Amino acid sequence: MSEREAQELISKADKKAASSSWFFGGNKYEEAAELYTKAGNIFKMAKRWKESGDVFCKAADMQLKMNEKDEAANTFINASKSYRKSSPQDAIASLESAIMILTERGRFQSAAKHQEDIASIYESELIDLDQAMRAYDVAADWYAGESSTALSHKCMLKVATFAAQLGQYDKAIEKFELVATASLDNQLMKWSLKEYFLKAGLCHIASGDSVSAHNAVNRYCEMDVTFGSTRECQFLQSILTAVDNSDVGQFTGSVVEFDQLSKLDNWKTKILLEIKNSIGEESSLI
Repeated sequence: MSEREAQELISKADKKAASSSWFFGGNKYEEAAELYTKAGNIFKMAKRWKESGDVFCKAADMQLKMNEKDEAANTFINASKSYRKSSPQDAIASLESAIMILTERGRFQSAAKHQEDIASIYESELIDLDQAMRAYDVAADWYAGESSTALSHKCMLKVATFAAQLGQYDKAIEKFELVATASLDNQLMKWSLKEYFLKAGLCHIASGDSVSAHNAVNRYCEMDVTFGSTRECQFLQSILTAVDNSDVGQFTGSVVEFDQLSKLDNWKTKILLEIKNSIGEESSLI
């Protein structure tokens, strides 16, 4: 099958959709949707991603005219898969069309999954952390409403991570602490507590409120009696002391020591640079 055949199918579908039903007979929208779908698949095989997405959206519009909402949602999702190869914004728009249908029909688990897809596009392809954070936040709420706790927490941690990178430390702290609190009695998740507490603690320090940071670390030790003896807790306490004393040397020494035992990732390094700058030294490699 050639792209020329696809164009011919689109032409036939356009005529079907615009015709008077009595002239062609049958359900003109159903027939037009089938023709558009065939054309979309031909474009997809030819890797003509934008054209494929456009035609799938036309098919979905026909399905909506027939009130075939579930079919239309699936077709919009197919369109997004084609668009994602070449046009991320169009992929988001078609996913939003699908999500509108899914939420109207009470299919929040599916809606959350595709809302997460939108967040992923903002995160990885458009590099828009603010929009990614907002999209993950919505997905987290919908997953929570469907009692999909693990999926909700996964999205919530994304929100926290991006909020901190955007300097929205209060939001980051709220999300990290929510996941940590929910993980206290979960044996599978409890091993992650020290990581959540560490990240929340760093956000407290980066926010510039030393009193709040000290109170938070003490609270974490009360929430999990094992946290006080961890390397993560000792690290938070040592850098808090350095910040209180405006001692850049002590701060740097604590960071280097921790990094030798537990390699710092890019996120922690960025937050630590923010903290280091706040105690008066120009940013440099930690």
